[in-house]
Amino acid sequence: MSNFTFWHHHGGVSLPDLDEGIAWYCEKLGFTLERRFPIPTIPAEIAIIVNGDARMELFHLPDATRMDDARRVPNEDLRTHGNKHVAFAIHDVISFGDELKARGVDVVWVHKFDHGANIFIRDCAGNLIEFLEAPEPTGALSSL
Repeated sequence: MSNFTFWHHHGGVSLPDLDEGIAWYCEKLGFTLERRFPIPTIPAEIAIIVNGDARMELFHLPDATRMDDARRVPNEDLRTHGNKHVAFAIHDVISFGDELKARGVDVVWVHKFDHGANIFIRDCAGNLIEFLEAPEPTGALSSL
């Protein structure tokens, strides 16, 4: 497997209102809309949003079911098998958390641990998003 190289392309979340979701991610987290399109075979309406090298795919399906309340709490969500959240790296947890609060973001917590620091927030539909304090990648493999 000498050519088994891959890289992250996007995270995806399902939302009850795509217009509201696009507006929230753009206003609160600084994303911009790259493109929007339907997938009739699902059927779903899709939006691709970007912020630098970070890309998210927002889905809206008219008949989707509401997420359970436990999925909106980081440690409780771990009790359900499946994907948990998308995570982005930042330079400074405390100042970033202050900025998110000033923007009216639903901040679940801001924590500093012996092993690092992180923030969990909820988007406009309650989906969890994590930001963790880490150096910017250099393109070379590094330890977490």
